[in-house]
Amino acid sequence: MNPPSLLQIVERLEGLAGKLPSRIRKAVLSELTPLKQLFLQQRPPRFLFTGSSRIPLTRIIHGLFAPGDSTQTRDLPLRVSRWHNVSLSERGTISILDAREADDSASIQVRDELKFQSADVVFFLEEEQTTPELEKWKVDDLITYLVWNNASAGDAKIIGIITPPTGQPIVSAATEINATRLKSVLRSSPMLREHILEVLSLSLARGAEPVEVLSREAQKLMSILARELPNQARMEMIRISQDVEGQREVAQALIKSTTAICAAIGAQPIPLADLPILTTLQLMMVAGIMYVSGRERSLRAAAEFIGALGANVGAAMLLREGTRVILKFFPGWGNVVCGLMAGTGTYAIGRAASVFFIEGVSLPDARRIYLAGRKVRERPSLPASERIDKAHAKTG
Repeated sequence: MNPPSLLQIVERLEGLAGKLPSRIRKAVLSELTPLKQLFLQQRPPRFLFTGSSRIPLTRIIHGLFAPGDSTQTRDLPLRVSRWHNVSLSERGTISILDAREADDSASIQVRDELKFQSADVVFFLEEEQTTPELEKWKVDDLITYLVWNNASAGDAKIIGIITPPTGQPIVSAATEINATRLKSVLRSSPMLREHILEVLSLSLARGAEPVEVLSREAQKLMSILARELPNQARMEMIRISQDVEGQREVAQALIKSTTAICAAIGAQPIPLADLPILTTLQLMMVAGIMYVSGRERSLRAAAEFIGALGANVGAAMLLREGTRVILKFFPGWGNVVCGLMAGTGTYAIGRAASVFFIEGVSLPDARRIYLAGRKVRERPSLPASERIDKAHAKTG
């Protein structure tokens, strides 16, 4: 499922929303916004590096984003004063800009790059020091770059990374003290205080860090990035990090927005010609959940999964239209039921896709979850008042 096909789907949805009542139209368009950000506006996350330049850039990328896969950082230049895309195997791409201890010429170049594209996160790297003082010029540089970055509608956050001298392992107690000290220093600046996300302790030298420490701190970093990045960059970051909590959160956002849109559209008297867009929207939701789990994004594969659940797409659409024809004899209530049917079915499909692709449950279990979700609205009954009115009409 490529961007042009996604654009066509969104354009059709926006056109369909124009036919809805004003209140419903606004709700549909608001739910469409996160879908557009996650899919149409998807881009690599952008990271700006500041602080100590003693650590080679290749080791920074390897240590933060590609542990165990150093082949992806071999072709990096020594210094990157322009935005540079780094492909991380088949997981995704990040964009980096290196401003560490830049001279005047490089600083001007960095400033121009930040005017063109702002960073999502600013990393401040610092080696453990024998003295507690952090050089003032490093903090001043960080403030300068943050101001440049956020001048044009940017709102970057700061993550501090403290690392032992090259080749030395992390000593937990000492490192924790140094990390706390660095966080305190950064937060003491009014210009930085509200932008600090976290200060983490990571060894960026290969082979210098125990596996359990690397795993704990690296996973914490991945979770922070998956949670804090803007929607446009979250999808790529979650694929890179494989952070399960982030996957769940994005999947739930997709399910929520898609369910709300389908329910709103389903409650309206829309001609049959407009109904396939609801099915396409459900397919897009499943394809998005597949993609965030690390798989290929494919409408065809999504359709195969929905079919495996027992939800025949074409038959479901015809059944729904037949139900609409019957329910049109009950104005108001009939439209509500149609909306509930569309929303409930969409949520059941999304929930089944989430537990299958992200939680790793078996297909039979996913099918049971789908069927359980559908049973809630499987047999809508008339309200008591309308049953009485209809009975009176027959006897009259």
